[in-house]
Amino acid sequence: MAPAQKAPGAGGESQVAEVLDVLVKLGKLKAEDREKARMAYVTTGMVPEMWVVKEGLVDEGEMMKAKAKARNLPFVSLADKAIAPVAMGYIDRNLAERLEAMPFDYKPTTGELAVAMANPWDLAAIEFLEKKTGAKIKVYAAERTDVKAAIDSNYQQSLSTEVTAALKEAGGASGETAKSVGFRKGAELKEKAPVASIISTILEFAIKSRASDVHIEPLEERTRVRYRIDGILHEKLVLPKAIHDALVSRVKILSGMKIDEKRVPQDGRFNFQVDEEEVDLRVSTMPTVFGEKVVMRLLKKTGAVPSLPELGLRGRALKNFEEAILRPHGIILVTGPTGSGKTTTLYSVLSRINTTKVNVMTLEDPVEYQIGGVNQVQINPQAGLTFASGMRSFWICRRRLICWLRRLPLS
Repeated sequence: MAPAQKAPGAGGESQVAEVLDVLVKLGKLKAEDREKARMAYVTTGMVPEMWVVKEGLVDEGEMMKAKAKARNLPFVSLADKAIAPVAMGYIDRNLAERLEAMPFDYKPTTGELAVAMANPWDLAAIEFLEKKTGAKIKVYAAERTDVKAAIDSNYQQSLSTEVTAALKEAGGASGETAKSVGFRKGAELKEKAPVASIISTILEFAIKSRASDVHIEPLEERTRVRYRIDGILHEKLVLPKAIHDALVSRVKILSGMKIDEKRVPQDGRFNFQVDEEEVDLRVSTMPTVFGEKVVMRLLKKTGAVPSLPELGLRGRALKNFEEAILRPHGIILVTGPTGSGKTTTLYSVLSRINTTKVNVMTLEDPVEYQIGGVNQVQINPQAGLTFASGMRSFWICRRRLICWLRRLPLS
């Protein structure tokens, strides 16, 4: 007969023995039951940990606590734990569910992100989270049911209070509410006006989830809010259509646009800050058959440019890429969809090659990061400074010239 579970290796047997010993010391398991579990492994191949749970001698929560204690991992109960919104911004709901990991605290001074995991010994998952978030992951063991419940309750809170107030202000139907899709309200809002509060909350979530842009889109009977995260649009919030014009007007006021102009596209910009993180928002509106659509692109104003290894480049890929960017001649094309990391990659390249021996010049629209020692030129079509005219001026400085064009309309 085939064994019920693949037998653990020597190290695994030792760890299992330690877990069983911990359970006995804690009074959760009798010594004779420990011996029965070990005998079950010999006769059936079932791992002792699984056997004691299957026999109802120890529940999963007690087993997880014993595992954590035996392997020197902290254990956390999420049932009454206050979840920090900033921590949730580092890991979206889809990833949290896939890895059974719930972020619950973040320390900006150390860059440490506390994450409760149902399988805290999954080293590949932990390494992936560190690359994904850019934070130092502090792992805690937690019950699987506890993690799932925390994900459901914390990622599904809505903006009903703010929207209900905004609907009253806009004259909407009293029965209309907002529907959130994997959305959790951020920190306490500074603005008191309901519509301003909703816009502030939308932007707070965008910053904390590291979205590259936000889309406020009018549909026939509703308004939806989508965030582009890692190059993919995610619908996070659905609002009543009655509040759409008020939301657009609020964005136009912040961006310095004409509120009464709804027939043609408009462009504007404004700054927004959450805690110590400030972003520059480039805003555009576009008239559609159901109303004006708003797109807000987020450009970080604070924080250092990540290095190439911090972008995830390792081994041969990093070596080949560094060799390519340090060559005196040639061209490197960085392509990909919106929000995939093209701009960040190019800034990382500029930081890598930026030395006093190299004349680095860029043409940018817009300048998203400011790098010391780099001659960064902001395109200004109204003043006659276009990509084409800028390129002509650059030829004067051709000795050891590095030139980056973010967009090439005349190429």
